[in-house]
Amino acid sequence: MSQHQNNLDLLNDLISRAKKFGADEADAVMVQGVSLSLSQRLGKPENMERSEGQDLGLRVLIGKRQAIVSSSDFNTDSLDELAERCVSMARVVPEDPFCGLADSAQLATSFPDVEGYDPYEPDEQTLISWATKAEEAARAVEGVTNSEGAEAGWGRNDVAIVGSNGLSHAYSSSGCSISASVLAGSGTGMERDYDYTTAVFAEDLTDPEIVGRTAGEKAVARLNPRKVPTKQVPVIYSTRVSNGLLGHLSGAINGNSVARGTSFLKDKLGKQIFASNITIVDDPHRKRGLRSKPMDGEGLANKKRNFVEDGVLQSWVLDLRSSRQLGMESTANASRGTGSSPSPSVSNFYMEAGDLSLQELMADIKDGFYITELIGMGVNGVTGDYSRGAAGFWIENGQIAYPVSEMTIAGNLKDMFLNLTPASDLEFRYGTNAPSIRIDGLTVAGQTV
Repeated sequence: MSQHQNNLDLLNDLISRAKKFGADEADAVMVQGVSLSLSQRLGKPENMERSEGQDLGLRVLIGKRQAIVSSSDFNTDSLDELAERCVSMARVVPEDPFCGLADSAQLATSFPDVEGYDPYEPDEQTLISWATKAEEAARAVEGVTNSEGAEAGWGRNDVAIVGSNGLSHAYSSSGCSISASVLAGSGTGMERDYDYTTAVFAEDLTDPEIVGRTAGEKAVARLNPRKVPTKQVPVIYSTRVSNGLLGHLSGAINGNSVARGTSFLKDKLGKQIFASNITIVDDPHRKRGLRSKPMDGEGLANKKRNFVEDGVLQSWVLDLRSSRQLGMESTANASRGTGSSPSPSVSNFYMEAGDLSLQELMADIKDGFYITELIGMGVNGVTGDYSRGAAGFWIENGQIAYPVSEMTIAGNLKDMFLNLTPASDLEFRYGTNAPSIRIDGLTVAGQTV
């Protein structure tokens, strides 16, 4: 019998125990994980870790009351105690009129292969080789004077979900990563930068030597930064940081935030929030996507969905609870861990590429800011007010002119979204991805004059 089937059988047994103790309904999720990681600095290994763990979470419902308990102890007596304790808790907690499992008819009946699992498992020597190549390539860049180290890692998770409503599915996911971080310059003029690559399949990783060389070149390019006077100028977010804007969007259209009335977009459903050429997509079935999964965390059939189309907000990001609270249908965006109830979350979330290259996006800027690093989280989710520390490069006459640091950018996300122009350089490097993005008229605060 396969490990997946063993896990499903164990969860089915746990749910049976919960019902024996008085649960009306119940569901359970199990995650078993193994990971291997290496870090080194100046060619010497600093840390090598292999970890293996398992955890399960049980959710019990009695009427409109629910309770959740998690455990890493899978022996028979402990599972009995877990089920009894969870039922006892559910009897005394306040009612939640919106909680509940999916109806059987809502459950997914087919599960697409998202290619989320690579059976290849790199050994310790492979990770050492990846990290060594990345660090050596970074240190070989002229101007690099020290190293903060390089890291390589691999991990696999086996996930199983079972419910008394007929839900029963198990799948595996995996991932590999390589990173390098180095310093350039000396004394108080030192600058740091990094690069990394991560992928589901090891064969899709960027070559470690390219990762290292890029980290070194970025660090050197930041040497001798300047400050500029406070002014309003066009700002371009590099692909390294532009996905942060989508992160603010996903938080604002999250069903929980909307239901609580704490989103600056709470009254914008069906309205224009971006320019008419903007489309923003969530695709849980993207092949080898970092956040791909064959169903959502409540067993519903998930699918590719345009949350923004032609600049218009099409839907909130919903799980079952938030959809009931808002009187809508779930978008099958439930995410779940072992220690908490499901909540809405995006998967592979991205903005479609525009028509202009980065250079074309920059060409008519006489004075502007190209951002490669953001610092802090000065964003008000209720009002959309936005203020963050930033570093990068100053643009003069359509070209990168010199590095700048210790800057602050400020605006309001509602205005920023409406005045946003994407470039054509979309790459899928992260869970949330966006091309380079230009926004005109942001306030950039630097030195006072």
